[in-house]
Amino acid sequence: MSDTIISILMLTGVALTGGAAYVFRRGDRRRALLMLVAALVMFANVAVWLVPVT
Repeated sequence: MSDTIISILMLTGVALTGGAAYVFRRGDRRRALLMLVAALVMFANVAVWLVPVT
């Protein structure tokens, strides 16, 4: 179950990053920045979940 959630978060983060690049080229910088922040939060969540616990 957690593998599925991590995969969905990674795919969504990649989609948000691509969408932010597209929106940035169209001229809406604020929305692009918010999309990049959301993608970074998703990538950080995945990184936290994948760090081995000692």
